[in-house]
Amino acid sequence: MTLIDGHVLAAERLHGDDTTVPVLARGKTITGRVWTYVRDDRPFGGRAPPAAMFRYSRDRTAEHPNRHPAGYAGILQADAYAGYNALYEADRQPGPITEAACWAHGRRKLFELAELSRAPLAIEAVRRIDAIFDAERAINGLPAAERLAVRQQHLASLVTELEAWMRENRGKLSRHNPVAKAMDYMLTRWSAFARFLGDGRICLTNNAAERALRGIALGRKSWLFAGSDRGGDRAAAMVSLIYTAKLNDVDPRTWLADVLARIADHPASRLHELLPWTGPRQGRERRPHDQHQHRPAQDHPR
Repeated sequence: MTLIDGHVLAAERLHGDDTTVPVLARGKTITGRVWTYVRDDRPFGGRAPPAAMFRYSRDRTAEHPNRHPAGYAGILQADAYAGYNALYEADRQPGPITEAACWAHGRRKLFELAELSRAPLAIEAVRRIDAIFDAERAINGLPAAERLAVRQQHLASLVTELEAWMRENRGKLSRHNPVAKAMDYMLTRWSAFARFLGDGRICLTNNAAERALRGIALGRKSWLFAGSDRGGDRAAAMVSLIYTAKLNDVDPRTWLADVLARIADHPASRLHELLPWTGPRQGRERRPHDQHQHRPAQDHPR
């Protein structure tokens, strides 16, 4: 395990997601996956440096997300991919991971139906969800206890009213109705969506992980494919270094050049001194918190 991996997996809360990556195989390309797990405590006032670990796999089977956070038992903010389900089971060792759903994912399909089909129920659902995002905006970056107090005072009633309204109107729709399917995405996971009301560390969205994968999505148009499974592993390791540097507002090229120049003579017991958040700062000053967390995510990079 690298030092960055260890730092990421020591988080109280993680953001997780994955995206596709073409991989060269016997004269053709297959579809592999790149997974990310992001630690960013700034939205709830945490002072630990943000960091991200990336992993490559040839497929998207559940064995990969089950293996990646082995030993972790905190909070995972992710989408509804069934491959994460075993992480939340009560008998998991060393303990169950706490599931926190992403409101941006829940809003997305409703927003599409509101914009494209002008479905009245979808429009109203989006209006109600956006009111929750608006109320959340003021507490981004505050300590967890303060966030929790505001949520219980101002947001809990909005969430309760949304659930009651959604369940009432869902009962009037057929199961094949697109709006019903969009509502079901949230209603069948409501406890995970409402969990942020009881924990100030949880964000409304999984935007932190989606942004981490944006570079992979853009890269698919430039480098086209990974040359092999080993190449995918190496690419994931490099992206872990590069993106972690960026999260800490350190120029990756400058930092990596400095590390490569020093590492041969650097004691192994002091490798932590070479981490991107320990050296001289490059570029912009680090923001006190993630100002994008309260905003609904844009289209997913997949």
